[in-house]
Amino acid sequence: MNEVLLLPRWIVPVRPHGVTLTDHALAVRDGEIVALLPKAEALREYSLWPSIDLPDHVLIPGLINLHTHSAMSLMRGLADDQPLMKWLSEHIWPAESVHVSPEFVRDGAQLACADMLKSGTTCFNDMYFFPEATAEAALSMRMRACIAMMAIEFPSAYAKSADEYLEKGLATRDSLRHEPLLNFTFGPHAPYTISDRTFERIARLSADLDVPVHIHIHETAGEVADGVKAHGRRPLARLNDLGLVNSRLISVHSVHFSATEIELMARQGAHVAHCPASNLKLASGIAPISELSRAAVNVGIGTDGAASNNRLDMLAEMRLAALLAKGASGDASAVPAADALAMATINAATALGLSDRIGSIEPGKRADLAALDFSRAETAPCFDVISHLVYAAASENVSHVWVDGELLLADRVLTRVSEQALIAKAQEWKARIQP
Repeated sequence: MNEVLLLPRWIVPVRPHGVTLTDHALAVRDGEIVALLPKAEALREYSLWPSIDLPDHVLIPGLINLHTHSAMSLMRGLADDQPLMKWLSEHIWPAESVHVSPEFVRDGAQLACADMLKSGTTCFNDMYFFPEATAEAALSMRMRACIAMMAIEFPSAYAKSADEYLEKGLATRDSLRHEPLLNFTFGPHAPYTISDRTFERIARLSADLDVPVHIHIHETAGEVADGVKAHGRRPLARLNDLGLVNSRLISVHSVHFSATEIELMARQGAHVAHCPASNLKLASGIAPISELSRAAVNVGIGTDGAASNNRLDMLAEMRLAALLAKGASGDASAVPAADALAMATINAATALGLSDRIGSIEPGKRADLAALDFSRAETAPCFDVISHLVYAAASENVSHVWVDGELLLADRVLTRVSEQALIAKAQEWKARIQP
C-alpha cells in the first residue's frame, strides 16, 4: 500500500464552502483520501505512516483548468496583440496547417502539463487536434485530463471532415476509456465552424453516452452578429434549438450573453468556462460573471491556450476573475475569494461530471492536491488564508502537487520529467515554426 500523512498548517477543503481548517491532517492511501482529522488525532491513529510536514503551507484541492488547448504552448507568443479572427485566420491556423502533428501535440502538451503542475493545476479540460497525443502526454506526466473528441468542418492533418473527427475521437475514447486519469468530452470548435447536421449528431451522442459538450460560444460580438446573419438567431439560441443547451454543456468564454441567455443557461443547468485573461488579451470583452453567479449558473475557470494567454497559471486566472467581476459590476463583494476558489476547483469538477472524485478535500475522493508555501515575503502576514490564495499567492508559492496520490512536484521540482528537457524540445519547435 502507498500511504502518507500530510501535515500542513492549514487545509482549505472547499467543501464546506469558505472553511479553513487549522492543525488538521490528511491521510492518503493508494491515491484516495481516507481521513481528514485534527492533527493530534491523526498522529495517534496513523503513527506508523510516513508523513510530510508542511509547517508554513496551505493544502488545497488541485486546481482544475476548465478550458485549454495544451499543445498550443509551443505557439506561446507567436502572434500577440491581434483580435481573435485575425489572430486565428492570419497566424494560428496557417501555423497549425504546417506544423501540427502527433509529435507537435505530444511535446506541446507535455510542456503545458509542466506549466500547469508548477502552478497547482492537477486536471485540465483540453480541446485540440490529435487528442490521443494529448492523452499520451497527460498519462506520461500522470496528470488528470479531460480530452475533447474535437469536431470542425474544415480538414486538417488529423481529419478531413467533421464525421472523421468524431469517428477518430470516439475510437480514442474507446481505446482509453479505462484509464483512471482520463475522461472525455465532445469538442465542437464553435458555432461558426460547425454545421447543424454535426451539432445534431453531437447532441445525440452526448445524450446517449452521457458525455459533456465543450464549445467556444459568444466569445466576441462579431461572432454573435455573424451568427444572426447566417442563421437568423444568436448562436446560443441556435444551440438550444439543436438540443445542446442542457446540463452537459460547457459554454466556453460566454462573454456576450444577454439577460435572457443567462436565464436560459440557469434554467437548463448548463455550465460556463470563464477565460478572463484570454478574453482581455484578444479584446473579446468581459464576461458577465457576477450576473451568471447571481443566476446560479455554475461557472468554472479556464486559461485557454498559451498562445492567447500566455500562461496556464490558474492562480493568476482565479485572481483576475475575481477582480474583473468587481470592476465590471461596480460591486466590491462580487465573486469573493471563496467563490473564486470554488470556480477553480469544485465548480469545474461539477461541469466535467467529476465532482464525486475531485474538486474538494473529502474522504473518499481522489488525492489531487496542491500545497502552497506561505512563508515567503509576498504572503506575510496572513490574516485570511482563502483571501491570500486568491489575491496574494502566485505560482512561485506552489511547493508540492499530488495527482491521484502521486507526488508530481516536490519543493517546486517536477518528479517525473526533466524540466530542462521539455524546454529544449520547445526551443527545437520554435526553430521549426519560426526559423
